[in-house]
Amino acid sequence: MLDAKIKAFLQRKGIELNNKKLLIGVSGGPDSLALLHYLWGKKQTFDLSVVAAHVDHMFRGEESYAEAQFVQQFCEERNIPFEMTRIDVPNYIEETGKSAQAASRECRYQFYEQMMEKHHSDYLALGHHGDDQVETILMRLTRGSSGDARAGIAFSRPFGNGYILRPFLCLNRLEIEEYCISHQLDPRRDPSNEKGMYSRNRFRKEVMPFLKKENPHVHVHFQRFSEEIQSDEAFLQELTIQKMNKVMEKKATREIIINIKEFREMPMPLQRRGIQLILNYLYKEKPTSLSALHIENVFALMSSPHPSGTLHFPNGLKVVRSYEKCQFLFRLQPIQSYRFEMNEPGKVELPNGSCMMFEFTNCPEGSIQANSLLIQRDDSLLPLVIRTRKDGDRMTLKGMQGSKKVKDIFIDYKVPLQERNFWPIVTDSNGQILWVPGLKKSHSSTGQQSNANFILLTYIRQ
Repeated sequence: MLDAKIKAFLQRKGIELNNKKLLIGVSGGPDSLALLHYLWGKKQTFDLSVVAAHVDHMFRGEESYAEAQFVQQFCEERNIPFEMTRIDVPNYIEETGKSAQAASRECRYQFYEQMMEKHHSDYLALGHHGDDQVETILMRLTRGSSGDARAGIAFSRPFGNGYILRPFLCLNRLEIEEYCISHQLDPRRDPSNEKGMYSRNRFRKEVMPFLKKENPHVHVHFQRFSEEIQSDEAFLQELTIQKMNKVMEKKATREIIINIKEFREMPMPLQRRGIQLILNYLYKEKPTSLSALHIENVFALMSSPHPSGTLHFPNGLKVVRSYEKCQFLFRLQPIQSYRFEMNEPGKVELPNGSCMMFEFTNCPEGSIQANSLLIQRDDSLLPLVIRTRKDGDRMTLKGMQGSKKVKDIFIDYKVPLQERNFWPIVTDSNGQILWVPGLKKSHSSTGQQSNANFILLTYIRQ
């Protein structure tokens, strides 16, 4: 019965084991020991190459080392090639600050990847089963996971130079225990599996009995749910990527900027996945405290009547809204004030990646453009100064009486907050503001005249 289930499961998944090289992760517990025994028993049938790999995490001293020796002896009795390592995970936890589960998994999988490369393995086979799947999905839903994280444990995924494979996801814990009994296996039992301090153990002992009482085959339905979620997510993710490429205005290692108006025109299911894609891209290692609630907070920020706002996410990520731009970045750029003087023709490179060109001209036809400033040549105005804004900056504008705050000009033109501190301000030698490039010119700028000498400034944005 068990054999028929596994064969049908692998066939449905399109997995052929013939002539494959398998690395099998074996802790010595019922699940992994049964998997090793099962695949070892199929060695002749499928012409399999089987290698067992064990990691002693050194949490329980001599007890865990004895488990490693048990797995080694089990393999020697059956002529199964065996690889093992001892890793001081408690010390690694102290060095990195990671949780016991995260640190153990990272160290274990690093060893598995090394062994896959050494033995040229096609698959890393692991003993996760259907009950593990139910527990994982419920835990993630309870924690507030989103996207394909809700699908739980993947049956197969790329790993190293091959793939991870979990043939036992079609079985429940009882079936595996019965397999161990019928084949006279004597698996080791990790006492930590009985401790209520771990959330998985609480789900296993308190939630799973209720679900199995309602339906003994609950693991089958959860596995189907997992596969449907993964399939749907793959399709929606592809659509999301296509749409996000059109709304992203900047994509860097530690920063992404999107256009809010265009983003909100996307269907809501794609919006949710779009934010998830951004977080997945920026976080090299996803914080466990990150949940669907954070995504909802981003939506609230974008739909707020206030034109600006900031969210603080785990590990220092900031989400900054400024008008129709939403910026995701790991640190706000420090204010880098600058001041350059220009007396003669030349070019100044500005810290924001833009540049300012200075030249003398008699103003030939067509020389005045939106990104240019033309003023009569007057040595008393020199040097022209290109600088960052200051508190209280005001300028007199063409066609209006009095003066206006530069801050209000930025607001009128909806210049994003993060850009205002880098935006160039052009003044004469007396400090009078002549130009806020791309936005406003003062009354001192002039129109085109013939047979006169002028200074022409041209602003070239990044």
